[in-house]
Amino acid sequence: MLKGNKILLLVLVISLVSLLVVGCGGGTSQEADKAKDNSEQTADKAQEPAKEEAWKPDSTVEIIAPAGPGGGWDMVARFMKTTLTNDNIVDESIIVTNKPGGGGATGWTYLNGHEGDGHYLAVNSSLVLLNDLLGRSELTYEDFTPIANLEAEWEVVVVDADSPYKTGQELFEAIKANPGEVTIGVGPSLGNDDHIQFLMLAKAYDIDPSKLNFIVYPGAGGEQIPALLGGHVDVLTIGLGEIVEQYKAGNMRILGVSSKERLDIISDVPTWTEQGTDLVFAHWRGVMGPKGMSEEEIAYWDDAVGKMAEKQSWKDNLEKMGQDPFYMDAKEYKDFLAQQHNEIKDLLIKVGLIK
Repeated sequence: MLKGNKILLLVLVISLVSLLVVGCGGGTSQEADKAKDNSEQTADKAQEPAKEEAWKPDSTVEIIAPAGPGGGWDMVARFMKTTLTNDNIVDESIIVTNKPGGGGATGWTYLNGHEGDGHYLAVNSSLVLLNDLLGRSELTYEDFTPIANLEAEWEVVVVDADSPYKTGQELFEAIKANPGEVTIGVGPSLGNDDHIQFLMLAKAYDIDPSKLNFIVYPGAGGEQIPALLGGHVDVLTIGLGEIVEQYKAGNMRILGVSSKERLDIISDVPTWTEQGTDLVFAHWRGVMGPKGMSEEEIAYWDDAVGKMAEKQSWKDNLEKMGQDPFYMDAKEYKDFLAQQHNEIKDLLIKVGLIK
């Protein structure tokens, strides 16, 4: 009987060991399968292309003002730096570099020496179109990467406060009667926006533009304004920002402004449209990058400058300059440049400045 009990105990022990072995074996199999699955998933992820982070500047950003300190291009560049930095839109430091010469061409040539590098931007204006059209530069607007249009400085025609001309109509009737006798101050050269504004007005008043008596002042406003106040010319065609203080001081009379509607800063001055001519003409300034920028670089600056244009600090600085926001994003600006190029080219051909 004792012997039988021993045999039964042995059988129970063997059965228990078998169950333990099977249980352990099953667990090991499941863990092995799980480990295999994890390994395969890791291998699959390793084969997936790494996701690239969106581009942003990783070193100092340089904004080029293609003129000396104090002018319109320079002020726009410095306003950009102020808002982009102080409103925490761009993390990296920003510097403004002045590259005067060639009606902007020197600075823009420098910009394109950094092809494909989104750390370089430059302020521009219609001269980026005119320089090419008038044969002053081989660079065209298509040699750059449009980022945004920023602001508009409206054009005005002004006379001395004691001038006999009280309205635009009176002035242009006098010019039409004796085109060569009315002297018109313009600067820094023929073919710029100031000049084009007056050509458009002459055309609207049915005056032969080739008979207009322009006096060119290479020093622009710094020479034009003293010339008008000193009686050396009868009238100026010029940007509003350059004469607004003289107007407020009562030294000049503004006969018309090229904006679509009256401006708060000169609310008593009628637009040319109000005076019967179909002229709305902005002296605009924008910002562009070098050629060859990547889509990621363009997208970054398109977003950053768009945010800048909404900031109050930017708007306040424009108001101080007597300028209006005239924002266009990268795509709109690209289309605008092509349109402006064609319109200005047609006008210059009509007035005989180019063939």
